[in-house]
Amino acid sequence: MRPSIGTGPDGHVAAPVPPSSCTLVDLTWREGEIEYWIRFGRPCFQRIHDRERRTLGFAPGTIFAFVRWTANGYGTTASRIDILRAVDAGQPCQTVPFIQPGAEILLKLHGWPRVARVLEAIDRIEAIGIPPGDVAPDYWRHLHHRLSANEAPRRYTRLRHAAWLKRREVMP
Repeated sequence: MRPSIGTGPDGHVAAPVPPSSCTLVDLTWREGEIEYWIRFGRPCFQRIHDRERRTLGFAPGTIFAFVRWTANGYGTTASRIDILRAVDAGQPCQTVPFIQPGAEILLKLHGWPRVARVLEAIDRIEAIGIPPGDVAPDYWRHLHHRLSANEAPRRYTRLRHAAWLKRREVMP
């Protein structure tokens, strides 16, 4: 099933022209062959190239999840998930395939078992009513490190989220 993209949870439709400072993500969807999609995030721009390709743009500071899965006649050849924060023009960033100019990497995992665990964590966060794009960036780093070490990560809770919101209020 092709994931829906281009509108936020509030039904907001993305702008037709990318703002100059937005981070662009190239997506491809060829069912069962190449499936690059956004699991969460609020795009500010969308351009549909054809039935299989589109480009989304994210405003600086936006956190989003980029999932890449490919297969051939023998099965899955690659699966990975990146949780990224879009950066402002001129800010330092890491290069990530299919993302221009780049982004701050909060989580980067490959292999279906780890990707599946990240997707489950995202589902749990949504189940408690918190948009994953609003989660503390430190939690995504924690999840990355724990899953990389094959350890059980702590769950993100409403209490942790409330602490993050308070911390964000006082951060410069």
